[in-house]
Amino acid sequence: MVLHEQLHEMNPAMKFLVVVVSMLTLAWFFNPWTPALFFVGVVLFQFVCSLINWKLWLLLMIPFVITAFGYLWTTVLFAAEAGGTVIWTWKQFEVTDAQWTRALSLAFRVIAFSSISLLFALTTKPVTFVISLMQQFRLSPKLAYGIMVGYQFLPVVKEEFIQIRHAHRLRGVGVEKWWWQRIYGMRRLLIPLLAAAVRKAERAAFAMEARAFTGKPRTTFFKPVPVRIHDWILVFIFVMLLVISGLSGVLFMNN
Repeated sequence: MVLHEQLHEMNPAMKFLVVVVSMLTLAWFFNPWTPALFFVGVVLFQFVCSLINWKLWLLLMIPFVITAFGYLWTTVLFAAEAGGTVIWTWKQFEVTDAQWTRALSLAFRVIAFSSISLLFALTTKPVTFVISLMQQFRLSPKLAYGIMVGYQFLPVVKEEFIQIRHAHRLRGVGVEKWWWQRIYGMRRLLIPLLAAAVRKAERAAFAMEARAFTGKPRTTFFKPVPVRIHDWILVFIFVMLLVISGLSGVLFMNN
């Protein structure tokens, strides 16, 4: 397997478990070094072992960086007194080293959480993820296939929404000037869209019933998603990244 495809080929259920464990572990560290080092490690690991679009990654990271900056300045200016040495003063505001450390910790934690979340989202196929949850975590087939059918319907619903809107405009309907008129006029689009979605859901239910789908747990699958040796290797790398980030953060804070 090509090195740059390792994360894309990793078992989705194992990858999801790694993401959850990473977030829960980082939540217990209150120093800025641990999430910062973990973020750097995730980005480097993703750069080596994935084929994601980095322009898209940077675009998706913008709102998370803005959120992290919001946590930073609100924590610095409005946090409760935490003691420590005053390192910066502006008018009546005084910022101590303890407040600054706490603010950096929250900001880097947001960035670290977003990086590991984007790693999962950009390297995982949704349908394969649901199938993997059904096979590895014993997710109910009714819930799993319901999620997959709903996911497959999203592009269809979007196309029908555009078609209905164009049909209304051809007939001179739906050319409102003000924003509140557009919101009020959405009912003309949502009602036929909802009716079409119900019809498609009924057809999908009839098709699944005709193919003997009962929702009972299965032991055999048409498309198995196994856990292979390289999945355990990637899990071990993530665990080591967590351990190194945690120990390094503690050492930096003590020095």
